Amino acid sequence: MSEFRDRPQSMSTRSGRPPQATRSAPVSGVRVVFLVGFMGAGKSSVGMALSRRLGWAFEDLDERIQAREQRTIAQIFRQSGEPVFRQVEHEILRSLVGELEACPAKVVALGGGALVQARNAALLKQDGFSIIFLDAPAEELFRRCQQEGLERPLQRELQEFRALYEARRQGYMKATLRIETSGKDVETVAEEAMRSLGLRRSESASS
Repeated sequence: MSEFRDRPQSMSTRSGRPPQATRSAPVSGVRVVFLVGFMGAGKSSVGMALSRRLGWAFEDLDERIQAREQRTIAQIFRQSGEPVFRQVEHEILRSLVGELEACPAKVVALGGGALVQARNAALLKQDGFSIIFLDAPAEELFRRCQQEGLERPLQRELQEFRALYEARRQGYMKATLRIETSGKDVETVAEEAMRSLGLRRSESASS
């Protein structure tokens, strides 16, 4: 997917939402980037676009979870409950982090609830990884989710969706930087992420 399915004409002007990355990561030494954010934030789409630009590997943590469990995320929630899912998620994230020391540079997309789990946040902070929070107004995220038509275990009516987003947002704000995605396509967000981290496009990356 090359662009977000919902693209308002103007960027959000909600108080406390600057349209640019709010903080910059170190210019040198970045070799692992985690993308976090709520449902519909575009973590996987932006992650793939960013990895192409950088010539890095890309991994979606949810896909690794599904491969190990031989079930979709929705099935894990239905059959085993959220506490079991969160335990599996933490175990697999910890395993992934253990691999990163020896692996090539990588972009990793995390599930919407991963960073807001205290032990996951502590794990990523301990290793000093660059973490990007992809943000947008809850109403826009809700529209994107509806348009994608995917089964999301925690996607509910707009009021509940907004309440969960607000509850998680404080956890997302612990990221290295925040990028507003409202009104931007995937490639624009990937370019902004790359520049905010002080990274350069790979010479072999396609234009």
